Amino acid sequence: MLRGLTTITYFADDVAAAATWYAEVLGVQPYFDRLPAYTEFRIGDYQHELGILNRRYAPHDTTGPGGVITYWAVDDLNAAYARLLQLGATEHEKPTERGPGFVTASVLDPFGNILGIMANQHYLDILAR
Repeated sequence: MLRGLTTITYFADDVAAAATWYAEVLGVQPYFDRLPAYTEFRIGDYQHELGILNRRYAPHDTTGPGGVITYWAVDDLNAAYARLLQLGATEHEKPTERGPGFVTASVLDPFGNILGIMANQHYLDILAR
């Protein structure tokens, strides 16, 4: 039934500011813009989509961190976590080992969204196939 991620959507009051911040984090510019309402990046090994939607179009209250965390694969979790904090994110959950080959951490981006990162051996095994 579920075949994979298509788009992860984060919300921001200022989409242009969020696009600038995420371009710095990701090292790429958005490939699609409809400012001031929406912008979208393609990132990672499978070109997943990260969209940023103006909070006024959100289908629910997004004024606080949500109850779901999406984890993005990173090569060096500690370095990625430190860089996110350096760029203005705040700590949500410090790096935590979840089991052999699985370490997670999360931050709140400057716009109030939870951004999860993970060192994940399973991801690397799938990618190697």
